[in-house]
Amino acid sequence: MTSTVPNAVEHTDAQQPPITMFGPDFPYAYDDFLAHPAGLGQVPATEHGTEVAVIGGGLSGIVAAYELMKMGLKPVVYEADRIGGRLRTVGFDGCDPSLTAEMGAMRFPPSSTALQHYIDLVGLQTRPFPNPLAEATPSTVVDLKGETHYAETIDDLPQVYRDVANAWNTCLEEGADFSDMNRAMRERDVPRIREIWAKLVEKLDNQTFYGFLCESEAFRSFRHREIFGQVGFGTGGWDTDFPNSILEILRVVYTEADDHHRGIVGGSQQLPLRLWEREPEKIVHWPYGTSLKSLHVDGEPRPAVTRLHRTAGNRITVTDADGDIRTYRAAIFTAQSWMLLSKITCDDSLFPIDHWTAIERTHYMESSKLFVPVDRPFWLDKDERTGRDVMSMTLTDRMTRGTYLLDDGPDRPAVICLSYTWCDDSLKWLPLSANERMEVMLKSLGEIYPNVDIRKHIIGNPVTVSWENEPYFMGAFKANLPGHYRYQRRLFTHFMQDRLPEDKRGIFLAGDDISWTAGWAEGAVQTALNAVWGVMRHLGGETDPTNPGPGDVYDEIAPVELPED
Repeated sequence: MTSTVPNAVEHTDAQQPPITMFGPDFPYAYDDFLAHPAGLGQVPATEHGTEVAVIGGGLSGIVAAYELMKMGLKPVVYEADRIGGRLRTVGFDGCDPSLTAEMGAMRFPPSSTALQHYIDLVGLQTRPFPNPLAEATPSTVVDLKGETHYAETIDDLPQVYRDVANAWNTCLEEGADFSDMNRAMRERDVPRIREIWAKLVEKLDNQTFYGFLCESEAFRSFRHREIFGQVGFGTGGWDTDFPNSILEILRVVYTEADDHHRGIVGGSQQLPLRLWEREPEKIVHWPYGTSLKSLHVDGEPRPAVTRLHRTAGNRITVTDADGDIRTYRAAIFTAQSWMLLSKITCDDSLFPIDHWTAIERTHYMESSKLFVPVDRPFWLDKDERTGRDVMSMTLTDRMTRGTYLLDDGPDRPAVICLSYTWCDDSLKWLPLSANERMEVMLKSLGEIYPNVDIRKHIIGNPVTVSWENEPYFMGAFKANLPGHYRYQRRLFTHFMQDRLPEDKRGIFLAGDDISWTAGWAEGAVQTALNAVWGVMRHLGGETDPTNPGPGDVYDEIAPVELPED
């Protein structure tokens, strides 16, 4: 994919090893761990059938439950809403069932190698996602300050956009050792990764994304910073990320998380749903044909958790919305961590006080989307006067910000994501109904495409989401603010429980907001695997010597520890 503002290094050598989104903080090869024939580990036979609570039926919870089941344990999944979490695929009432909208995660980079393991496992297919100026995108329109530019490649845009691209490349190279780190991650050179990152964490933990840009001579022009914020790189404008820690942004660009995105054919929610029903070929203790679904009464998860507390013997006791009380020797909590502060009554003794502080300080990004179904991909029609596509993937400083065009062939119904926004831009939509949002969006797009009647192609009602208003999520994904590195380190490393007091063990944090790469499904998978390793060890199990798990090699790759951590 050619981004609007490309990454600093273009990789063209087909012989180069693929990069993986293990991130600079914890460079562990989760893809190798998953692919190894020895499996993820085993528990003593005396523990076979032991129940483990898994709270949250999103991707992280379902992956954790699936792997625990394969080890011979009995995961008991609790889910307040629906299986899938932020992998949420919905249809349009009265329309062809093949028309779907991705309300949460919708694009996945090839560097999500652990995620890809499960996509392949359940037989899902992917296809290129039509990001700005991607190879799969016929054309892109950039509309800023009332000026509209049509482009099929970045070379079609005015020179200022290439100047901004060069400024970003220079900024990354001079301020963050981009080429060196990218190369080390591609070669999985752990000592070099740790050497580079240790210096950057200490230097940049207190720096915002915007401050990082401002400190670069390459971005001395405010206009360049403004264009960069509005147009961004890869997925579109990133000005809503400007207040966040620059370390969060570096994790994205180092791992090429914003490049070469693919969507899951038929919708991303199929992944956790298929894992829920999948019958593993290699499974311990349980008979062949066992699935997570078959281990649950009526094939459904337990309902929402309403209380968590510790009981005698350092057990974890769970009360659910039906009033059912069950006690477990181990539990994995994968739901949005703020739930522990609000909707779930918790004992303070569940976690050390420093972990409670980290949970409370977690910062979430808001996000809104609105989709409409249309009769066909009319945007591929050619304007008779210009010969251009009549409508394009659109980046703008108007209310819509990003508009994506999604089709399944020229003669089939299609879908438009009229608007995808974050943070303040998302909050502007919050008071409006789906139809009110659509009207504002159509007005904005009508100003960019005055000769296109989008409305006449709409064949069903819009569907929308504002994740900050979803009662079990309260935000789209975690994004650290400056100074939050220490908090994130505590949460991510929580699975290493031999470092905790004995009375604080047994419950394991996992999920998107525990991850270093939050906002990407890969992080949910990685933290699930960390928690699986933690539960296995907690119950006296171990990994095969030929396939050490993330905790076995922890001391070699542990995240940088800052003073006063």
